[in-house]
Amino acid sequence: MELNNSTNGMKEAQTMLGEQVSQMQLKGFSTAEIKPRRSAPRRPACWSMRVDLPMVRENPTNANGDPIKCQTPENVAALCADLGQLAQEAFVVIDLTAKNTVNDKRLISLGVLDASLVAPREVFRGAIVGMAKAVILAHNHPSGDPAPSAEDIRITRQLIEAGKILDIKVLDHVIIGRPSAGNKGFYSLRETGLVDFAA
Repeated sequence: MELNNSTNGMKEAQTMLGEQVSQMQLKGFSTAEIKPRRSAPRRPACWSMRVDLPMVRENPTNANGDPIKCQTPENVAALCADLGQLAQEAFVVIDLTAKNTVNDKRLISLGVLDASLVAPREVFRGAIVGMAKAVILAHNHPSGDPAPSAEDIRITRQLIEAGKILDIKVLDHVIIGRPSAGNKGFYSLRETGLVDFAA
């Protein structure tokens, strides 16, 4: 069926094809051949952002710009000195590189007055992600007395066994207290031999 030159046919074609269509352009076309132009749906404006992520994680450094080393219980006590003043028990894990420099210091749990819940998955999750070679455990005793409890020894043994499975050594567990006449303010389970840390 061909379009005629009638006003209705022309208006219909112009409505379907747009106002630019002239009578000459429509002559000889059937209505089946004339299809409306559909413009593609407009896409919303997209924003892109470039983020440069470091390929290598920078380890914490001291005031001189040197990597912080944790080789002795004294080093750990100095790094975790802030725990000694807390009114509730806090459990911290220090992730170490193969050269015993600090990769990260992470708060694992913040407990109540005299207890802190610690799960092996929380202790080792950050160490795995940060590719730590070893960890040192540390927590405080709000009472100020750094002597270990039976629960401290049990948790330490459990974490040593979990570390063996993951090939991440647990080097020590240092309990932070407050210095007094009878103690230096911290207690190393490795140094005193209460727990076997040998691999």
